[in-house]
Amino acid sequence: MGTIAVTGSASGMGASTSARLAKEGHRVIGVDLKDAEVVADLSTADGRWAAIEGVNEACDGVLDGLVTFAGLAGKPGRPGSLLVAVNYFGTVELLDGLRPLLAAGNAAAAVAISSNSTTSQPGVPLHLVDACLAGDEPAAAALADEVGSLHAYPATKTAIARWVRRHATQPEWIGEGINLNAVAPGFIATPMTDELRRDPEVGPMLDQFPIPAGRPGRAEEISALVAYLLGPDARFFVGSLVFADGGTDALLRPDDWPTPWEPPT
Repeated sequence: MGTIAVTGSASGMGASTSARLAKEGHRVIGVDLKDAEVVADLSTADGRWAAIEGVNEACDGVLDGLVTFAGLAGKPGRPGSLLVAVNYFGTVELLDGLRPLLAAGNAAAAVAISSNSTTSQPGVPLHLVDACLAGDEPAAAALADEVGSLHAYPATKTAIARWVRRHATQPEWIGEGINLNAVAPGFIATPMTDELRRDPEVGPMLDQFPIPAGRPGRAEEISALVAYLLGPDARFFVGSLVFADGGTDALLRPDDWPTPWEPPT
């Protein structure tokens, strides 16, 4: 059994995953705005540092797993810059800041949370994705406020997926024995999606969202996948982006993946 940090642990998929991991015998260090062992606001640089320091203190510098569920949905009236701060920088700065603790752990693994909005929502602003990946938070925040949070959401989740794939294969991750992967959930029934369904603008769009499985996903189904990716049977997963969306991505883009590789000329 190991020590695993979970951000966004107080509700939704984060709470479900925390409960599952604890039931399996792991020591779980929750990180959230409230009702968590480490209380921190990931929308600010100081809050992210406080989260890293809090986890470090709670685990005595040794961490076996990390899951970054903390995030916000896009909705009318919510600044896009807030999503950039929490969803992207609140994820990658904790992955980077807690990586040395994972390197000190036993067969450590980290799972970042992306989204199937990366491939199912049209008009993802790729210039915002690039700004996030460049690490320029003020520039990314300004762009996100221009495009709005409904478009900033898939951009932040695309940037997370690309960050994971770029870093997972590097010496400081798999070279240190740390497996880094990402999960792309689809429409999952959580308090966050319940709130969105009540929104007069967003709710009708969600009701039209195609899910071949015929229903939204359950938080427990994502928890099961995350627990597997953290465990000993998933050691050959490196830089994978695993869709768990009831078939939406496959329905909308059946021929887009795999994309044949062409070597650079």
